[in-house]
Amino acid sequence: MQLNTYIDHTLLKPTASVDDIKQLCTEAKEHQFYAVCVSSYYVALAHSELMHTPHKVAAAVGFPLGSTTIKIKVLEAKQAIEQGANEIDMALNIGLLKSGYYKIIEDEIKAVKKAINDTVLKVIFENCYLTEEEKKMACRLSLNAGANFIKTSTGFGIGGATLEDIQLMKNEVGDYMQIKASGGIRDKQTALQYIDLGVSRIGTSSGIAIVTSS
Repeated sequence: MQLNTYIDHTLLKPTASVDDIKQLCTEAKEHQFYAVCVSSYYVALAHSELMHTPHKVAAAVGFPLGSTTIKIKVLEAKQAIEQGANEIDMALNIGLLKSGYYKIIEDEIKAVKKAINDTVLKVIFENCYLTEEEKKMACRLSLNAGANFIKTSTGFGIGGATLEDIQLMKNEVGDYMQIKASGGIRDKQTALQYIDLGVSRIGTSSGIAIVTSS
């Protein structure tokens, strides 16, 4: 197994500087990570740094709260694609999910997916704030709306990925969608546990430690 090919090398801190993003891209090339994940503002820079390499650029959209309007998320996603993003990681509107506004959420995911066409769309749940039934509903809505991935967390909530959540998500979507585990994954053993459960991608800022540890 090539563990590095599962990793979205991530830097989404509000203090991330231009030099930090350049360093992130250098590290992605050095360790052959699958992608870098950056805020939509830094997509153009990351694309420039990774041009003529196989490494992807994933853009965080509606991040981290998910509470912007559908129109804004669509515009942000489209601009990110125009600037070189290969994937979109979109934060779900948690408040609307908890309010039972399921159609609006599904319509939002559909609208973003339509706007970006064949580009990979990951929907971020922020599981630490959701009940078990809400997590299941988020899975079903994402599947119905045509998203490619479901993702556990932004890394900005009170908790990150858990093995139990991955199992729940896998049970809901089976092989119809891919799963990205993110938030709190900092060592090789933990990363391998998630992969064993069926995740296709791991979002982490600790990618170097994960792939270089014995």
